[in-house]
Amino acid sequence: MGEEEKLQIIHSEGEEAKLQIIHSEDEEVQESEHNNGICSSICAPVNWFKMLAMELHWNFVFSVVIVYGVSQGLGGAFSRISTEYYMKDVQKVQPSESQVYSGITSIPWMVKPLWGLLTDAVPILGYRRRPYFLFAGSLGVVSMLFLSLHKNLHIVLALLSLTAGSAAVAIADVTVDACVAQNSGSHPSLAADMQSLCALSSSIGALVGFSLSGILVHLLGPMGVYGLLSIPAGLVILVGVLLKESPTHNFAYQQVNQNLTDAAKAMWNTLKCPEVWRPCLYMYLSFAVSVDIQEGMFYWATDAKGGPHFSKEYIGYISAVASIGSLLGAILYQYGLKDHSFRDLLFWTQLLFGLSGMLDLVLVLRLNLKIGIPDYFFMVMDASVTQLVGRLKWMPLLVLSSKLCPPGIEGTFFALLMSIDNTGLLTSTWFGGLLLHVFKITRTKFHNLWLAILIRNILRITPLFVLFLIPRSDPNSSILPDEMSDSKETTGTSATQNENIELVALVLNMDTR
Repeated sequence: MGEEEKLQIIHSEGEEAKLQIIHSEDEEVQESEHNNGICSSICAPVNWFKMLAMELHWNFVFSVVIVYGVSQGLGGAFSRISTEYYMKDVQKVQPSESQVYSGITSIPWMVKPLWGLLTDAVPILGYRRRPYFLFAGSLGVVSMLFLSLHKNLHIVLALLSLTAGSAAVAIADVTVDACVAQNSGSHPSLAADMQSLCALSSSIGALVGFSLSGILVHLLGPMGVYGLLSIPAGLVILVGVLLKESPTHNFAYQQVNQNLTDAAKAMWNTLKCPEVWRPCLYMYLSFAVSVDIQEGMFYWATDAKGGPHFSKEYIGYISAVASIGSLLGAILYQYGLKDHSFRDLLFWTQLLFGLSGMLDLVLVLRLNLKIGIPDYFFMVMDASVTQLVGRLKWMPLLVLSSKLCPPGIEGTFFALLMSIDNTGLLTSTWFGGLLLHVFKITRTKFHNLWLAILIRNILRITPLFVLFLIPRSDPNSSILPDEMSDSKETTGTSATQNENIELVALVLNMDTR
């Protein structure tokens, strides 16, 4: 072999060695990037929470988790399943009656501005927030224990107790709503993130609650679950105990009437603004015409002769899986849809909301069995899709509401906007009860349930005709007129009161770490 051939062989072997080294380095880089991607995906939610705690203070995040996650999410899931079985098995009422009763218990959510005005304008012993947290928690504990300890309770007393428990949750909710609205004004770029935090806390709490609710109702009965609901109410008391608030000295109680009058005038002047009343009208109509016939579907799924006859555990599991749909909706909005215009997003979500209702029609007509899909699997899919679309519809409305609140009356006005939504939901609930009554849908007769579902689905599409009431503006921009956004008028209470409120640290302050 000549020298030239030896040099060629050595050269080729060197090139192959270099290529192998380069290839192995590329594999290491790709593997490192893959591992970094997994770590970043896992750490992203944690970093997001840290960012919110740094920007908005940890007490805001803590309050949201307790009120939205534990009280409303976990407690709301327990309350919903236990109340459905309480009305059906203990009180033995018809579906249409249960529908009306559920609307009655939601009335405290319609008068949220009243709770907001009281906390803003009527301090108790010099404190504006702490006494209302303590009162809300105590009211919740007493009402739930009363329900759990009394057998054969008259329907009127049962409704009063359930309404009192609902009022307790609503009063605690007002303070957090005020914080959300105020922080949305001071941190407009984080408005969508704050609503996502509320939605995620509520969805995770609901997921845990629904996962356990069916089992607990089966083991303890509806009344036993009411006893457990005193625990979330007790945590609201804990929030009130830990609340660090500077008392107001020498408060002129004779000014309360004037403060309430000023607040009412400020809200009325804001509502007269076209940029405000037009979205408010749309929000009411979008909820009011979306008829709710949930009780009819519940009775059919558990009692109907030709229905699936789901057990308590299955009802809880179905609701738990459905809450995952709600959680996915919040995540999808946060990471993919929050920057889209309000009108475009509401168009597609409202359209999907109407179309998703057709799944109920397929289930009631038993078409799913004809194509080989079991009832349990199909109902899980139905509930998940409905919750996901419902959350996607709700999120932009919450962000829009937070941006409609003028400075100085953020909390009270946000409560007013939420009461408008809740009034729409109450209209939907009572209209649904009337629909069930008209079509003679009872505990044993469900022949016309498919027709009620079809009418409901058609009505869900009708809000698209008034979508012009919603602005096309970017969610990150201001909606109120400049003269209203720049106004610093207050309604007899200082806008800085909320800034002096913080929870006593249970752990080290994250800002000092």
